Amino acid sequence: MTIWDLCIKRPVFTVMLVSAPLVLGLVSYNMLGVDLFPNVELPVVVVTTTLRGTSVEVMETSVTKPLEEIINTVNGIDELRSTTQEGISRITVQFFLDKNRDVAAQEVRDKISTIMAQLPEGVDPPIIDKFDINAMPVVTIAVSGKRSMQEITEIARRRIKEDIESLSGVGAAILVGGRQRAVNIWIDTDKLTS
Repeated sequence: MTIWDLCIKRPVFTVMLVSAPLVLGLVSYNMLGVDLFPNVELPVVVVTTTLRGTSVEVMETSVTKPLEEIINTVNGIDELRSTTQEGISRITVQFFLDKNRDVAAQEVRDKISTIMAQLPEGVDPPIIDKFDINAMPVVTIAVSGKRSMQEITEIARRRIKEDIESLSGVGAAILVGGRQRAVNIWIDTDKLTS
């Protein structure tokens, strides 16, 4: 006797066979916990190193490459990416999901401490930060106008950034771009020596 013969001859059995998973699914659906923003801790560590006034080529060879080589010896690395800009080196280390994020950050910190003496003089200590989804920007505001770039930057800093920082629940407000006021001083060495 095949399954379809059994279902045709016994309709009550067929209804019970179909309704049992349906009832179990409805009961389980009501008990299912749903969170829009679940607490996920990805094992990603970001190492940021700065050396002011350094070109990209020098930053790549003297800071990024040695740091990459020493970080690459840590166990459990899934992916290692680096970005080098003028005066800034940023290395993103992604570990396998079974690695604890705090342990991974500590291992990276330990490895970097062994190579600090070999980095160029004047380099700031590397900032080793664990990637946090909750620290991602929530709001981005673009400011533009018909005034000069310096005026727009001052308005954005004084009237927008400082007001947003004073609100409760705001972790940080970062001003990106714009033109900062700078004072250039040229010294006449002949007059200085006289």
